[in-house]
Amino acid sequence: MDTNRWRLDGQTALITGASAGIGLAIARELLGFGADLLLVARDADALAQARDELADEFPGRGIHGLSADVSGDEDRHEILDWVEDHGGLQLLVNNAGGNVTRPTNDYSEDEWRGLFETNLFSAFELSRLAHPLLTRHASSAIVNIGSVSGLTHVRSGVVYGMTKAALHQMTRNLACEWAEDGIRVNAVAPWYIRTRRTSGPLSDPDYYDEVIARTPMRRIGEPEEVAAAVGFLCLPASSYVTGECIAVDGGFLRYGF
Repeated sequence: MDTNRWRLDGQTALITGASAGIGLAIARELLGFGADLLLVARDADALAQARDELADEFPGRGIHGLSADVSGDEDRHEILDWVEDHGGLQLLVNNAGGNVTRPTNDYSEDEWRGLFETNLFSAFELSRLAHPLLTRHASSAIVNIGSVSGLTHVRSGVVYGMTKAALHQMTRNLACEWAEDGIRVNAVAPWYIRTRRTSGPLSDPDYYDEVIARTPMRRIGEPEEVAAAVGFLCLPASSYVTGECIAVDGGFLRYGF
């Protein structure tokens, strides 16, 4: 067996939203496969702490951090200039995202536009900006962090669902358009994952019971389980996989009545 198919040695990955939760788990996963990392997050202190933790766990590995807000155009260009200064890129993980859950008619224009900038336009623009760097290599990959909210109705609000559905379609379109450039583009779609962001709604016992009742595996997912799917989609072992959206949902999307 060619063990190099399951390694990322010599490859550099840019991960957004990398200071906690799913993003931090993805960072650990890719480091475990041998990649070097460029980490981006808004909170400079949290990012520095995450970088220090990872550096302790993976001594000698290239791990760099940049505090930036991917929802802003100026910061997006700053991120790619920084990436180029570090020698290029083979892997891009568009993980940064956020949500405000409200009834549809209660969103302010600033709120819904802000969610589109963070969840969708950031991934679109960073992918476009990274394209020249990714095409320098024979095989590169983009992985977008979507959501089951982009595939079916959940109670996360219409705007979040809209942004994730569009992200999934962007994934399919770019996979077809950029295949000739040697860039694979895939997505993962988590259901409830145990993170700081989900701790609020899941702290309601009645709501928690409803979530578990709709999940065949009868538990909440862990960030490492999302990271494992992302890791596979980055590996040479998945070299014939593109345009896919893998649900990491404990069977939620397949559950009938």
